Amino acid sequence: MLITGIADLGTDMLKSGYARQLLLVCVISAPPLASVHAEAPEIAPASMPRIGTIDQRFQSYNIEMVEVTGGDFWKPYGVKPKTASDLYAYRPPIDLTNDRLRRLAAALAPAYLRVSGTWANATYFSDSDEAPLVPPVGFDGILTHRQWSGVIDFSEAVGARIVTSFATSGGTREADGAWTPEQARRLLAYTRSLGGSIAAAEFMNEPDLVSVDNKTKGYDPTAYGRDFRTFLMFVRQAAPEMMILGHGTIGTTETVSDMFAAAGPGIDAVSYHHYGAVSARCAGTQTPEAAVSDQWLSRTDRTFAFYRTIRDRFAPGKPIWLTETAEAACGGNPWASTFLDTFRYLDQLGRLAKAGVQVVIHNTLAASDYGLLDERTLTPRPNYWGALLWRRLMGTTVLDSGTQVRTSLHVYAHCLPAMPGGVTFLVINTDLGSSYALTLPIVSERYTLDAATLQDAVVRLNGHSLALEADDELPRIDGVTVRAGVINFAPATITFLTIPTAGNKACGS
Repeated sequence: MLITGIADLGTDMLKSGYARQLLLVCVISAPPLASVHAEAPEIAPASMPRIGTIDQRFQSYNIEMVEVTGGDFWKPYGVKPKTASDLYAYRPPIDLTNDRLRRLAAALAPAYLRVSGTWANATYFSDSDEAPLVPPVGFDGILTHRQWSGVIDFSEAVGARIVTSFATSGGTREADGAWTPEQARRLLAYTRSLGGSIAAAEFMNEPDLVSVDNKTKGYDPTAYGRDFRTFLMFVRQAAPEMMILGHGTIGTTETVSDMFAAAGPGIDAVSYHHYGAVSARCAGTQTPEAAVSDQWLSRTDRTFAFYRTIRDRFAPGKPIWLTETAEAACGGNPWASTFLDTFRYLDQLGRLAKAGVQVVIHNTLAASDYGLLDERTLTPRPNYWGALLWRRLMGTTVLDSGTQVRTSLHVYAHCLPAMPGGVTFLVINTDLGSSYALTLPIVSERYTLDAATLQDAVVRLNGHSLALEADDELPRIDGVTVRAGVINFAPATITFLTIPTAGNKACGS
């Protein structure tokens, strides 16, 4: 087993010592030596058919509105909360001019930048440069001209088009509770005055969870439908070029169906939110041992299936966007910032691209434990490196790999960007104790991610730790040449295989 496994890795990998590191990968409960599944199914990159395409900004990210304005957000782990309010910690407004932040965000371009979240529902946008010191009645936060101007400047600098939602709290409502568009009008007008644009918007964030004050207490589908129709008429006149996403709900209940029914037609894409669980902050019981299980990874399929049915009933033919997702709600679990969550991050992208979802927006870019970047140092976390490899190696044409998703081994295929006829495989081995093998009839380039332990904050590419270089330059991302034949995938590893000379006609050869 050891001789075969090493030989299949290739001469260059032997010289680098990477084969030895792969075979000795350390995982939570792996045995001293991994077993190997005997079969090695052959995959044919030249003949894989096209099954769909995704938006060029498919992989995107969220910056919470409360990050822009400053305010309370999920407290870092370390101190056990004493009360519900103790779940949060104050953060000053994010510095969107930071060179490192801009450099790292630009490397994920093109993307969508979603500025929204729960706090956006009650954020007041002033109509002047001088914002009030405290929010007006019916609002909880203040977004200044300078802060929104900074969002627009950041989006243009990093190649990310803006997605947002609008204030809907009591301060935007008439005495009878009906929503009025004045706050939305101000934000759109100011954006336009700066030469900016908003690509897409949801009316509000997660309307199925709304109950923020007396005027929206008991907010039901009928009230939502009334308000959404007002919003729809307003947008069609004030910003007809802006996509309307609907309805940014997070549940999979009859309430969601009722909201879609009450809102009626008019959305340009169906949008939804998905978290597989709530974090330990909010009394969640998810464990790290389950974080690579098929039961956990497949939760994204079940939520998508619900919203696909919703789309087919209420907006047939419209695209589907997942506009907020991460490892767990309430800021993520402690392992959301480690290599352990990179399996979920990339597997979710692979599953949803194959299912036809057009956009997936990760929460967040740089806040709390589920951020792609550490919020204090802006150091890339393992999920960032996974995101960077996806951006560089997975194109917008989705292929049928011919390999069914099965327990522990998930294989996805896309066209290789900017390489006519080229193909990329994403091979995820979630088994903690066994290697798997596939047979390729052609030479490929291998990019394997692993870590010393699953809950490590440092990830390795082909055996070498990934980290920023001097002056915050990204390191070289080079593959290792692998000859045709049987290729082994060690336990708890994520591998991209690129085949520039695959000659796949669906990829423009």
